[in-house]
Amino acid sequence: MTSPLSTSNDLSRRGNLTPLHPQEATAMHQPKAVKPIVSFQDVTKSYGNFTVLDHLNLDVTPGEKVAIIGPSGSGKSTLLRVLMTLEGIDDGLIRIEDDLLTHMPNRNGVLVPANDRHIRRVRGKIGMVFQSFNLFPHMTALQNVIEAPVQVLGMKPAEARERAADLLELVGLGSKLGHYPSQLSGGQQQRVAIARALAMRPKVMLFDEVTSALDPELCGEVLNVIRKLGAEHNLTMLMVTHQMGFAREFADRVCFFYKGQIHEQGTPAQIFEHPQQERTCAFLSAVKEAN
Repeated sequence: MTSPLSTSNDLSRRGNLTPLHPQEATAMHQPKAVKPIVSFQDVTKSYGNFTVLDHLNLDVTPGEKVAIIGPSGSGKSTLLRVLMTLEGIDDGLIRIEDDLLTHMPNRNGVLVPANDRHIRRVRGKIGMVFQSFNLFPHMTALQNVIEAPVQVLGMKPAEARERAADLLELVGLGSKLGHYPSQLSGGQQQRVAIARALAMRPKVMLFDEVTSALDPELCGEVLNVIRKLGAEHNLTMLMVTHQMGFAREFADRVCFFYKGQIHEQGTPAQIFEHPQQERTCAFLSAVKEAN
């Protein structure tokens, strides 16, 4: 009588199971690698003789919060702008989930520059909030949030209105639906801009120094909204910031940019407490002295 606890080799002798090689058995217990939602592969971008992104490689996993820090001119904002196709790239590939952003295969499987329709479809997975608020001055807060879902996504006005009201409530502006930008503070306008980006149902949110145009007292209300989004919604976020305290608290990973490359990256504790590169140490010391 065979024991119910027969080993795999027992079963293999009876022809029911091929014994596993030790490496195969180990592999079965290895966690599967998480597929990136955003991937930069050897991306290069230049302005004349100045290379702003220099063969950059970066993978971001779904739900990850990445803070991007570094000196001016290091390529931080350009990274976000090429991801939104506001700037073209000179070389390399950018992938959003399973889709290439700026290229597509032709009938022969050869990669060629993507057409506008392809780019719009893939770019629709991304939302971006800029330094400047870029609200329509002749529209109320509610109308600013409604406009793109109706015009771009073809959402019914009633549905768009309901969603816009919910999003403005989410960012703490439920009582300001009928206010025009001129009637709102800078922090409130930036929160409307965040609601407007969320209205397009992005999977990835980009924040480009969103507090740089705000008075220090107003920074907190915008950062609190971003904290809330990070805690309550499974959004992937890439954030260019000079707010080191916020980056340390909020991010899963910090990337220090220098001369168009990721000079150093790691957890907030690794970067802010134990940086390994001399240039990272110098930057953080300068920021500390400035504050």
